[in-house]
Amino acid sequence: MASDNTLTHKRIRVRIPKDYHQEPVISRLVSEYGLTVNITAAILGANAVGDGWFDLELQGTDAQIQSGLTYLYDLELEVWDDTKIDDW
Repeated sequence: MASDNTLTHKRIRVRIPKDYHQEPVISRLVSEYGLTVNITAAILGANAVGDGWFDLELQGTDAQIQSGLTYLYDLELEVWDDTKIDDW
């Protein structure tokens, strides 16, 4: 029987619109949801003019990861997981 405290990994790609550039979106995944977040790739326009794209590896329990993803969806951010991305 698997423990609820078993750590798992999930890879996602998230688009952060310029309206959220001053918001600590990724930081909140750590501070409020207890996730370990590794930024594996990022694209952000010069002077933060356009949208940002981040490839993230999330580590936490299944419940923590689901809560973090719900937070991103509640912000209405575009999120793709590794099952939907052909070219990481």
